[in-house]
Amino acid sequence: MKNITVIGSGTMGNGIAHTFAQHGFEVSLVDISTEALNKAVQTITNNLDRQLKKGTIDEQIKTETLDRITTFTDLAQGAVNADLVIEAATENRDIKLKLFKQLSDICGDDVILASNTSSISITQIAAVTKNPGNVIGMHFMNPVPVMKLVEVIRGYATTDEVTVTIMELSKTLEKEPVEVNDYPGFVANRILMPMINEAIYTLYEGVAGVEEIDTVMKLGMAHPMGPLQLADFIGLDVCLAILKVLYDGFGNQKYAPCPLLVNMVTAGHTGVKSGSGFYKYTPGNKELIVADKFAGK
Repeated sequence: MKNITVIGSGTMGNGIAHTFAQHGFEVSLVDISTEALNKAVQTITNNLDRQLKKGTIDEQIKTETLDRITTFTDLAQGAVNADLVIEAATENRDIKLKLFKQLSDICGDDVILASNTSSISITQIAAVTKNPGNVIGMHFMNPVPVMKLVEVIRGYATTDEVTVTIMELSKTLEKEPVEVNDYPGFVANRILMPMINEAIYTLYEGVAGVEEIDTVMKLGMAHPMGPLQLADFIGLDVCLAILKVLYDGFGNQKYAPCPLLVNMVTAGHTGVKSGSGFYKYTPGNKELIVADKFAGK
């Protein structure tokens, strides 16, 4: 396996492209926007510069990594020679199904099609392709070049051979792959999102403030980041989308998104990427934002 196509050049997509390229793979990075691709390459360059400054790579590795990444705005051109395609587009079921249907027509029968989805059914995605046995989930964690976990999700039809290939491939990236089965939220988000949602309910019900909730979890439970800050980092819109998948998949009220989360996303306060969520984000500064105002209190 030599040629990797990554679809989507956002935070996850550019991190996946960076990681594969740094480990010697030829990477085709695909997005519908030239501007987004240029931004992604700049982000990868900045992250490589940080590694260079820390002494974890040298100038040659930086140059070789960037040289292995080619950008495309045309899906067919970017995927036609792929041995593995990793989809890292928006966490939207319809978008993903459309992409995988197109990829099934573009790619050869032996190409593995993977999704970086954090919650959407791999079985459902595979069902729109010609070779569902070749479809699998590769759920990387953010930031991809740093985080060691890859959640490898087997769909109902995913073959043993494809699963073993992706598990071994993940190890070549110096990651720790964990095999899980295809149920809503998999493992990571089935556990994480209810905790984040409960933290938001704790704020919504006036039990404590944003910093107090995060401090309890950091100092009392040894979490490196509080759940509300983590939600901002993930994106409140992404958290909401995942909770909806869990609620729809299980039909259990415990997964119902907190009204405060719904209101914040509706108001455009989606966390770090929008500049405000439970905290306000400005260059070099983070200050508390009074989230209670969205609760109508």
